[in-house]
Amino acid sequence: MLRNKSYKVLGILMALMLFAGCGAAAEDTAEPELLLGFSQIGSESAWRIGNTRDIESAAEEHGVSLMFENANQSQANQIDAIRRFIAYKVDVIAFSPIVEDGWDNVLMEAREAGIPVILVDRDIKTEIDGLTTCLIGADFYNEGVMAAEYLIRKADELGLESVNIVEITGTENSTPMRQRQAGFADTIAGDERMHILESIDGDFLKSRGAECMRYLLDTYGDEIDVVYSHNDEMTLGALPEIENSDLVPGQDIIIISIDAGQEAIDVLKEGRINCVVECTPNLGDELMETALRLKNGEQVEAVIHPVEQVFSDEMDVDSIGPRGY
Repeated sequence: MLRNKSYKVLGILMALMLFAGCGAAAEDTAEPELLLGFSQIGSESAWRIGNTRDIESAAEEHGVSLMFENANQSQANQIDAIRRFIAYKVDVIAFSPIVEDGWDNVLMEAREAGIPVILVDRDIKTEIDGLTTCLIGADFYNEGVMAAEYLIRKADELGLESVNIVEITGTENSTPMRQRQAGFADTIAGDERMHILESIDGDFLKSRGAECMRYLLDTYGDEIDVVYSHNDEMTLGALPEIENSDLVPGQDIIIISIDAGQEAIDVLKEGRINCVVECTPNLGDELMETALRLKNGEQVEAVIHPVEQVFSDEMDVDSIGPRGY
């Protein structure tokens, strides 16, 4: 009788162990909660590299399987990547568009496949409504406004009666280029002291920032009072050109930049940049949470903006902590 009871107990224990083993095996082979296809513009700047790093980290933290493709500054590469995502039947597509136009056909294909599309960092223009679900990114127009508001305060502080501005813009027809330019121009429009001598396309690249600054200095020389640059990379390219012309950036010329990456903040602390408007690349958590909500059939906000700030010589710059990008 005791032996039979022992056999029964042993049988129950073996069954429990087998059940637990099957559960573990099932757990190991379970599909990810979400398969997300993401096309990044490239790796042209510290901002873009930080954005990629944040998205990859957030995917891991949220248990999202990420199909990542780097377009290397090519719209054609991005369109091909989106088509691959559609063929692979991902749950959600996200991409940072290099320019605003030319997406209708491929996004129609995504809609016909029933795959929601999230825009990250930049917006697009389409002829057809409803091709994308939402936009997660900075308020570029407000960044331009904040840059201009700083300049007006600086001009007041210095008692300037006339202010000559050169503008190094981002990639032509990109959302940040258009909106940063519009926000800045609209804000200074009512101030008769402000004059934009020229706006020139720097393509968000450090090398182009240097080329543009050389041309602007050759053309306008010491007439330039302000450089308004649409990103840190172009700003950092422009600074040595100013110094090579025996001018002191931050003193002889007011320097205003956008992004607030670590290198630009370091230069702000040195006094060679006067103002840096933040544009955070840390959009990964919001992207993953939004994609998961879409897969679950939930409604999401059409536009999701992070909170951003201004760093300038108006503050104690030594109090600015590490930026992480």
